[in-house]
Amino acid sequence: MKTYRMTAVIVGILYIIGTLSGILSVAVTRDLFAGEDFLTKIAENQSQLNLGALMILIMGLSLAAMPVFLYPLFKRKNQALALGMVVFRGPLEGSTYILVVVGWLWLGVFSKEFLAAGAESVPLQVVGNVFLQTKNIVTPVLTIVFIIGAMLLYTLFYLTKLIPRWLSGWGLIAAVFYVTVDLVILLGFNLHLDVLYIPLAVQEMVMALWLISKGFNQVELDRLLTERNSV
Repeated sequence: MKTYRMTAVIVGILYIIGTLSGILSVAVTRDLFAGEDFLTKIAENQSQLNLGALMILIMGLSLAAMPVFLYPLFKRKNQALALGMVVFRGPLEGSTYILVVVGWLWLGVFSKEFLAAGAESVPLQVVGNVFLQTKNIVTPVLTIVFIIGAMLLYTLFYLTKLIPRWLSGWGLIAAVFYVTVDLVILLGFNLHLDVLYIPLAVQEMVMALWLISKGFNQVELDRLLTERNSV
């Protein structure tokens, strides 16, 4: 029977790349979007904005590539769930990340026009505020798409037992905490619940290291490779 060892390693590496890129994007751009003078800060720190956008793009591409490697295995257990995982974690999540990147780069171009306008920049400030709010709306939508894909992923891991069930169960529970933050934001509340992001971030790193160091459960993998698909 195949061990799919390289598949496990690739998935683990893609998770690490995606998570670290996302953390770096937040680290380099957190201050750029804060305050009423955000357009001025963006205009004066284009390299930070571009680096943050690049990190978002890397995160999106790496996380969108991950389900491609898992689909051949998961479809043996449940093709419907596996297809759903690919759709949400692939084209839907990936295109939303690209939308975020385009929005950030557009703000960079817009901020230069704002700075050049000088005393006549008040109308541009209003437009800039609108686009900043659009960014704040897209982010929760991205999270919802991401979480649906994550729930499908962890459900398939739980059903196949390719990784320990405590690890996939941790992911399912942490995903609920994670999406709660952005649902609250989407409803117009600002309760500063960012700490709820942590359980899923930690779980993903633990799972990534597990896949790289231990691979899939070989007994369950052999069973999966011999059973028929249950749609």
